[in-house]
Amino acid sequence: MKESESAQLQEKEAWKRAVGEAAAALIEPGMVIGLGSGSTAEWMIRALGHRLQQEGLRIAGAVPTSERTEAVARAVGIPLTDLDHYPELDLDIDGTDEIDPHLHLIKGGGGALLREKVVASASRRFVVIADVTKQVPLLGLHVPLPIETVPFALTPVRRRLEALGAEARLRQRDGQPFYTDNGNLILDCYFPDGIADPGELENRLRRIVGVVETGLFLHMTTEALIAGPGGITHLARRSEADSSSPTGPAVP
Repeated sequence: MKESESAQLQEKEAWKRAVGEAAAALIEPGMVIGLGSGSTAEWMIRALGHRLQQEGLRIAGAVPTSERTEAVARAVGIPLTDLDHYPELDLDIDGTDEIDPHLHLIKGGGGALLREKVVASASRRFVVIADVTKQVPLLGLHVPLPIETVPFALTPVRRRLEALGAEARLRQRDGQPFYTDNGNLILDCYFPDGIADPGELENRLRRIVGVVETGLFLHMTTEALIAGPGGITHLARRSEADSSSPTGPAVP
């Protein structure tokens, strides 16, 4: 690896850590929270564990969005619970693969999209954390859109996705089909021109029998913390009456 590439990776990791720690500071005593999945979310989980151990913070419990997240949370002493005990959460904090100016997301690069969406939808407040490389003007240009499907329907679902203009590839790990924590498969859908109308695409995808969930998270994000060279910027979702492009102040 070139020295310049190594420096860029270190800088990006520093951004992830900074935004993870900033998000952990949002958690208040007594809260029930959702714990997202992915590398940025794991920085938040570690920072929360530090607050619990070193600052004496006490929370009612946390719902993990993946088996990996559960393992990391247990390792740092976070008390875990589930949606049966707490069907409504105070706060969910999660990362993203892409975020557009409307705070719409593509998620699921790690394969946890179904549980991530369930937890986000059960939360009063959904905070997305990311670095500036995840901000895009149009979803789907740089990362595929994951579609979780039941194995029985794999081929019919793939054909329907291709009819919508997607190149649908079965996700694999080590040469074998990748199965989610829910026992399903993922088709990664590539759109050469991006996703011009995420809402219309989501509606069409939901009409495909066999699709369990999509990686489009629309009208769900309450706010976003974005880390970059200038620090951390806070973006808040605006109402329909406001400007469609969210803005916010930089957080030192």
